[in-house]
Amino acid sequence: MLTLVIANKLYSSWSLRPWLMMTELGLAFDEIVIPLDQPDTATRILAHSPAGKVPILLDGPLRVWDTLAILEYLAELHPGRVWPADRAARALARSISAEMHAGFGALRSACPMNLGKRFARRDRGPAVARDLARVEAIWRDARARFGAGGPFLFGAFSGADAMYVPVVTRLDTYDLPVAPDTRAYMDAVLNLPGFQAWREAALKETWIVPHDEVDEEPLVDHRAGR
Repeated sequence: MLTLVIANKLYSSWSLRPWLMMTELGLAFDEIVIPLDQPDTATRILAHSPAGKVPILLDGPLRVWDTLAILEYLAELHPGRVWPADRAARALARSISAEMHAGFGALRSACPMNLGKRFARRDRGPAVARDLARVEAIWRDARARFGAGGPFLFGAFSGADAMYVPVVTRLDTYDLPVAPDTRAYMDAVLNLPGFQAWREAALKETWIVPHDEVDEEPLVDHRAGR
């Protein structure tokens, strides 16, 4: 039995990525949730990985950390199900996943993932606008070239979609202005039963991470009792 070590579902964008990929693969796995910003957080994470970060995939004695490494490990376990079968599509999927892994700092900083709130639309600055334009261009290109077989970037749900799911949530909860084709892709992701199950569990969490609670009043706070 695989075990995935993750952080708070409300905030942890990196945890969401492999969790949703594993769910879409139909894998049976256990999860260990280690809430962030607790006195024992670092000690508990270090017990599973010397990198001191989540997510971490446990497969017997094996420890795999970093989201992209986990996706590649899953691809080895389940050939043809994480990345597209076509070589050109697979190359693009890996390239845009790596770009997501290393980039879009302005969007991440200005709009931290918080599934419990919805914010009013406002100007988030030119750096966020540039990140948003690049995201839309990536999605549009992948869909135009390889998305004919379904509603996701390469038709069927893939590792590339898993990498961009937290971006989808940011564009949605912060009401960033997007084109109709972008919105259609976002809706396909947000309507995945796996994502809805993650979000439902997230909204039941009671832990609050102050640095992920942005300094503005939300239009809607979905968390019970708040």
